[in-house]
Amino acid sequence: MPDAAAPDSLKVVQPGATLEKISSQFTFTEGPTVDKKGTVYFTDQPNDKIWAYDTDGKLAIFMDKTGRSNGLYIDKKGNLIACADQRNELWSISPDKKVTVLLANYQGHRFNGPNDLWLDPKGGIYFTDPYYQRPYWDHKQPDLATQNVYYLPKGKTEAVLADGNLMQPNGIVGSPDGTYLYVADIKANKTYKYQIGKDGQLSNRQLFVSQGSDGMTLDSKGNLYLTGKGVTVYDPTGKKLGNIPVPSGWVGNVCFGGKDRNTLFITASESVYTLKMAVKGIE
Repeated sequence: MPDAAAPDSLKVVQPGATLEKISSQFTFTEGPTVDKKGTVYFTDQPNDKIWAYDTDGKLAIFMDKTGRSNGLYIDKKGNLIACADQRNELWSISPDKKVTVLLANYQGHRFNGPNDLWLDPKGGIYFTDPYYQRPYWDHKQPDLATQNVYYLPKGKTEAVLADGNLMQPNGIVGSPDGTYLYVADIKANKTYKYQIGKDGQLSNRQLFVSQGSDGMTLDSKGNLYLTGKGVTVYDPTGKKLGNIPVPSGWVGNVCFGGKDRNTLFITASESVYTLKMAVKGIE
């Protein structure tokens, strides 16, 4: 299937559906996640804001001064778990915007910059920690020698190293039953699949596809959506189903939103888009 195909030529896209631009008022959008109602929350990190896009199509600022939040994920209680890389921390932001710092360092060392995250069914947090120098940091080099994936078990205050053998991990997502995890090593241009053990440890790392990704999501059929130049969709075996072209220079991330979870929400640099799908999300 050619990459320039219309979006609805992919079997996962609703027949006749076209990409709809919601807004282009941002600087760099990231971290979309969805709540129980289907409202999507996302970040505009350079402007230090979290926005909300509800099921009626209303777009509004949810929070200002967000610790430079990047990746987001909503827990079962409705808190936004945020990769707040102004001070290289993990935050929990309550519905009334109260901030709790969940994690501030690894064995006394400052994180590189928590970037993307996924919560397992137990409430544990997997997150990627690549190093991207930020203009708002005082430091000019990382404290840690490697760029890793970590796991924070629910209720704990210390992270566990989940994989320390990656070049620059970025996008991350897991299966809804908590049995496997995908991690994109964006610098190596690879996406890996892991088995998740009962205590959160990762094993059996296998190359899933030779493509990296900034963000990612899964649908109810087990298809994996990778981002960068448009949105590229792979079936559960790693076969490429096709690419959804997006008229922005870079697609940072994706998630499924809406009341029925059948709207693909795409954060693409200065813009956000939606696309009606023939499949549903799992978040």
